[in-house]
Amino acid sequence: MTPTELLRAFARTRASLDGSEVTYHWTGDVWSWAPAEPYRRLFGFEGINVSRLVADGKGGEGGAEGADGYRLLSREAAFYLDPDSREILQTWQDKKVLHVWNDPANLRLRPFPIPTTDLGDQVCFSLEIPLAHPSPLPVAEFPANSADDTYRALELFQFFAPADVLTTDEPGVPATMSWTRMSPWLPWMEQGARPGGLTFHCRGRKLPSYADVPDRTRAFVAAHHPEFAHAPAAWSEPNETSWTYFRRLAGS
Repeated sequence: MTPTELLRAFARTRASLDGSEVTYHWTGDVWSWAPAEPYRRLFGFEGINVSRLVADGKGGEGGAEGADGYRLLSREAAFYLDPDSREILQTWQDKKVLHVWNDPANLRLRPFPIPTTDLGDQVCFSLEIPLAHPSPLPVAEFPANSADDTYRALELFQFFAPADVLTTDEPGVPATMSWTRMSPWLPWMEQGARPGGLTFHCRGRKLPSYADVPDRTRAFVAAHHPEFAHAPAAWSEPNETSWTYFRRLAGS
């Protein structure tokens, strides 16, 4: 199968070629690690991503049937939970919790040999994304919130789709996913130069519609940032992250 054919199959798994909005919901936990300390489950974690796919070069208009490349227009929100009660946290160790409000969280998709695994009645698409770039939070400016002038993280995604995703003509297919992320301490945790960091371990699925997001989560989004119930209307950049969001709030 050519890279273009593989990308089309992945695009149907991640979103929908007809340009309709697609919602993913996930849940899991956030673990801490540090030298000479036991691993600790610090938080539960729950999130949503609402996206739509367009052909690359069309901006925010139209679907993506027949395209060689795509733009994924998306917003994502995620919330830190009490690890036991699973209630959405407002504070942690007397610090205000900053939840994830990434707008945009866009992605360009071009043909490449996406790693796939044949699991019989399913196919798994694997994306392994090591990140290393100048930190939005230089240590000299944010000594309590940053331990390094280079931001380093590892994002590991797996998307599972029916095996016939490679042969049918449906614009989108049902899918489940897993996500693991290794990252530094979050800026709002105020861990400074303390060695260690966090591991996020989550799993989720493509929902039939946004209305299938759990009631509590939809209510929280509606009360704080109702625009996150929909994908962006048009492409914009750069993407928002927890680090850029923290810096923007710190400067306001």
